[in-house]
Amino acid sequence: MLYKAKALKGYTLHALDGEIGKVNEFFFDDNHWVVRYLVADTGTWLDERQVLLSPYALSAVNDTNKNISVKLTKKQIEESPALEAHRPVSRQYEESYYGYYGWPMYWSGPYLWGPYPTILRDPKMWERSTGIKRSWDAHLRSTHDVDGHHIQAQDGEVGHVEDFIIDSETWAVRYLVVNTRNWIPGKKVLLSPEWIERISWDDSKVFVNLDRETIKDSPEYTDDTLLSRNYEEQLHQYYNRRGYWKKEPELAGKGHTR
Repeated sequence: MLYKAKALKGYTLHALDGEIGKVNEFFFDDNHWVVRYLVADTGTWLDERQVLLSPYALSAVNDTNKNISVKLTKKQIEESPALEAHRPVSRQYEESYYGYYGWPMYWSGPYLWGPYPTILRDPKMWERSTGIKRSWDAHLRSTHDVDGHHIQAQDGEVGHVEDFIIDSETWAVRYLVVNTRNWIPGKKVLLSPEWIERISWDDSKVFVNLDRETIKDSPEYTDDTLLSRNYEEQLHQYYNRRGYWKKEPELAGKGHTR
């Protein structure tokens, strides 16, 4: 299921034994463009620390009640490694965090989730390996901080990042929502992170190997657009790009071998 990051903000978080707060923002890595942590606003409960929840802890997203189920107890969360508010997430902290919960470390392999192309919920599957060992450094970015970054086409600027489309199954960032109002009044478009050429974080610019006219004529996206597979297929066909749903099953087949 695809969700806008801003639409999920404010969803209530339900642990196994009660409510723990609300969704505030997300941290994603700029290598695989996958959400690594949901940042929770816990109100006065744990207000002196930043509470992070890995997608390994998240289960169902309930649109009707606007909540997300968390497969942890409040005590587990309270006793987890503490990260002071407004402090960056270091690799040392992540090793401590993942070690505490016993989850596979996402940076320990070449796929979306380290040794695996998707999140394996069954611990019995964690012992299986791809046979490929590679550790890499993730640079975590906040959806809040990247919001507003300018999109630079080959022949000029086309707009700015307004939101992110997140896949709740893999927690991959599937699209950037680009608002082109300063160029094409009233139009929004979607761009996949796979189509990004490079990013200048210092200049707050995202560079894509596309010209302005191509982006201008791409399928329009509105807040009411149904992000169906049919719409995604039209979008990828327009850009002559292969859909992620065609590539990831192949990785899944490779990722679950001994």
